[in-house]
Amino acid sequence: MREITLLVNDRAAEILGDALMDAGALSVIIEDADADTPDEQPLYGEPGLEPEKLAWKNSLLKVLVDDDFDLSLDLAIAVKALNIEEPKLVEEKTVEDADWVRITQAQFQPVRVSDRLWIVPTWHEPPAGDSAINIRLDPGVAFGTGSHPTTHLCLQWLDNNVREGQSVLDYGCGTGILAIAAKKLGADCVLGTDIDPQAVEAAEVNAEANEAPAHFVLPNEMPEGTFDIVVANILSNPLKLLAPALLARVAEGGYLVLSGVLARQAQEVIDIYREHDPRVALSVWKEEEGWVCIAGQRAE
Repeated sequence: MREITLLVNDRAAEILGDALMDAGALSVIIEDADADTPDEQPLYGEPGLEPEKLAWKNSLLKVLVDDDFDLSLDLAIAVKALNIEEPKLVEEKTVEDADWVRITQAQFQPVRVSDRLWIVPTWHEPPAGDSAINIRLDPGVAFGTGSHPTTHLCLQWLDNNVREGQSVLDYGCGTGILAIAAKKLGADCVLGTDIDPQAVEAAEVNAEANEAPAHFVLPNEMPEGTFDIVVANILSNPLKLLAPALLARVAEGGYLVLSGVLARQAQEVIDIYREHDPRVALSVWKEEEGWVCIAGQRAE
């Protein structure tokens, strides 16, 4: 087998990937070519709406093919049929045949979040012990497997602060990991929401598998009301846009928890929320690997 990496623009990424799959490629992965550079531009949409842009400005297509796959011919056909710019070949390498399921699973080990909270893929035995709280979660189509520092930070905050009987809103729920953790930590009413229908579906499945009854909806289906804890692990730009909506969901004496924010972005986010509602006293709760968790309580 061979892995071929192509550099393409935002117009060509998805349609060329689909065309190569139709031509016989075994798999196609699209990655941000500008990731971890000053040119990186995250994709997001307004609550309840699709993102305006569905692809990065520059994308890497990593295409896995059999040895007899005719790249030059299939690329030429796709470029002409789709009327797109010919992609640049970045790399082509041989990939030895292997048990890819086993290799992929080996990359995801149980993650210890705190003294008692673990994120455990279903193919691993969960840690034993009376105090262990295990969330069974496999990597999937939605963000939030417990391995990213921002997810770690939110889980740690929930572990330290969730009390029995509280209500929790997980805004931008992804796989539902934060909502599931809140339920397992003793929260009563737990609601998760995401603009991606696949995320809502995945969160429902994960919550059921963890015996953690929570409710997940699209933003336009959210009921009225406020919550004791509102947590949003997204990115700094959408968090700034969402300030009025998130603040409106925090109950008197309730807490707002924000992550997906780099340390250098923290003060700007805090200032914007303070302008909207100075009664919610936000500050940096903890930092991990350059990312921060911002949290604060609404004054009663």
